[in-house]
Amino acid sequence: MTTGLHARLRAATADAHQALEDELQWEARTATLDGYCSLLALMRGFHAGFEPAIGRALNDEAFFAPRRRLHSLDADLTCLGLDPAAIAALSAITPITLTSPASAYGALYVLEGSTLGGQVIGRSIIERHGPAVEAACSYYRGHGRDTGRMWNAFRARLDAMDGDEALEAGIATFDALRLWVTAPR
Repeated sequence: MTTGLHARLRAATADAHQALEDELQWEARTATLDGYCSLLALMRGFHAGFEPAIGRALNDEAFFAPRRRLHSLDADLTCLGLDPAAIAALSAITPITLTSPASAYGALYVLEGSTLGGQVIGRSIIERHGPAVEAACSYYRGHGRDTGRMWNAFRARLDAMDGDEALEAGIATFDALRLWVTAPR
């Protein structure tokens, strides 16, 4: 029996994923609105670097366009009081090199997977800071009601392909995200 790429990717990235969760400390970071805004700014910098790289390597804008979330981060930061010039001036990560659709899928696995756990973070932020902050949680709502459907469509694409490049890119993307959000600033 052959194991699909999704299961292989989940297993290959488990340690990197756990390291990110351990070091992110999202509950402490989102304890204040300033901390939440800082976390969103970091996530914006990550997406600003990775989304274009994934788009180029994937070369399937019809599939990728609804999965882009940079606009949600910009909207959330605007709701929290940042003006467009301040948002545009935020630092962006230099992404890992993505040389093929398989490597793009490996990187996208990290971004797409965050739509699932992000909903828990979003609910926690609203509970902690009240309904007034709900408008600034579009990033953590993922794809809203379509999150499950879009995740399943993504998993189907993964399982229809093979590629060690996806495994390597998934691990490297988790590591890049961990270093990006935990680096002293």
